[in-house]
Amino acid sequence: MQTFKVSGMSCGHCVRAITLAVKALEENAEVEVDLPSGLVRVSEGLDAAQVQAAIREEGYVVEPA
Repeated sequence: MQTFKVSGMSCGHCVRAITLAVKALEENAEVEVDLPSGLVRVSEGLDAAQVQAAIREEGYVVEPA
């Protein structure tokens, strides 16, 4: 799993928005969002830059964890 630190997540809507953004890149991607820690884990095989860009497009600040 790749792990990213995402700032600005606060609720279930945030979890859904990030999950859908990553799954738009790869339908079968595994996405785990941990709101309290601000971490998003994504299955290996996806391009990290594309994942970060997709999360940024949803309005969040993201960096590798």
